[in-house]
Amino acid sequence: MNERTAERQPLFRPQDRRRVLVVEDSKTFAIALRQMIEAETGLKVMSCACLKDLSNAILKDQEGYAIAVVDLNLPDAPDGEALDWTVSHGIPTIVFTGTFNAATRARIMEREVFDYVLKDSEFALGNLVGSVKRALTNRETRILVVDDMTTTRRLLAQMLTSQQYTVVEVGSGADALTMLEKDQDIRLVVSDYNMPDMDGFELARRIRRRYSAEQVRVIGISSSTDRAISAGFLKAGAHDFISRPFILEELQCRIASNAETLLRMRQLHDLAWRDYLTGLFNRRYFFERGPKMMAEARRAEQPTCVAILDIDHFKRLNDEHGHDAGDEALRVFASGLGEALAGRPHLLARLGGEEFALLLPGLDKSEAGSLTDAIRAGIAQRPMAVGPLTLGLTVSIGLAEISARDSLDVALRNADRALYAAKQAGRNRIQG
Repeated sequence: MNERTAERQPLFRPQDRRRVLVVEDSKTFAIALRQMIEAETGLKVMSCACLKDLSNAILKDQEGYAIAVVDLNLPDAPDGEALDWTVSHGIPTIVFTGTFNAATRARIMEREVFDYVLKDSEFALGNLVGSVKRALTNRETRILVVDDMTTTRRLLAQMLTSQQYTVVEVGSGADALTMLEKDQDIRLVVSDYNMPDMDGFELARRIRRRYSAEQVRVIGISSSTDRAISAGFLKAGAHDFISRPFILEELQCRIASNAETLLRMRQLHDLAWRDYLTGLFNRRYFFERGPKMMAEARRAEQPTCVAILDIDHFKRLNDEHGHDAGDEALRVFASGLGEALAGRPHLLARLGGEEFALLLPGLDKSEAGSLTDAIRAGIAQRPMAVGPLTLGLTVSIGLAEISARDSLDVALRNADRALYAAKQAGRNRIQG
């Protein structure tokens, strides 16, 4: 079974400056929608009540909108002109409408909108906010489309791209397996049944042998009228099946359901593997993932080092400024460590309290020493804003190079002894 790690970024980052555009002439609806979207996503909402305000908003800040929610019928735009504005300017759009019939559906769907939601129940606002969240999180889902027919493959890819998914295309089962090995971010495979080198059943079986359902989900597709094909896909390990020609709403709902399942799995993993305070990996994940990273480095004949970092006089900080200040200091410290290590292969975790562990594959002791000492010096030279306080923090670091015989436990004990020596020597230093 291959390993595809769940090391992902948060869904909505605090520094995300994108906005949501709401076009709604009902002030009550607009206010309620803005409050719900901002509470659920953390993104700011720009509201417009008419086509004139919408056109001014887009022309002023076209690139700043992540998604638009548009009422189909406005007093000065009764025939969907507002929808035409957002779509023509490349803004993914969700339609919110109180009137719906076959002609309205056709008018909406031909514009390749992200979704439509009806104002037909007390659940309408909740459904609309859920659609907004899907539009934002779909970008985190990478889908592999497998079909030997270029035209049909491109059509499906276009449909999925309009749903904000990131799409990769291949034309055979063998290429699909190669792409899965190469691109570790692929989480959904949508495969046709008829292909020249192997059929969709065989591809699903091979994917299932290599990857768990939590790592990769498979959806089968076919234009055949033989209903046994859907059963064959499911028996082979696929999670869903869609008949072609597609009904667009069915395709959207089935793909979204599988993507949401993957998202829920990811959130559960984060709960199990992440430290609730700092957002870093926790002790459990460090001891689960660390030995595998060490083994990978050994197979590549690369050195590996491990360090333990301990914030100096942390108890005094808690005693003098309170535990809230201490918690905030840990968050700021962890964020600084993450920034300093960005772009480098590493595993960073909070072991507990004010103690952090850092695994550095590919670096020998001299290289790891230079890196960690630069981190130490950067922390010592830069005061940290902790709420209304400005605090000077320092860190002591124990470093150990991992030999070919060492387990992670042994390596950490060696680093812990070096950390003790650093503290005994006066703190704010690295010892190895």
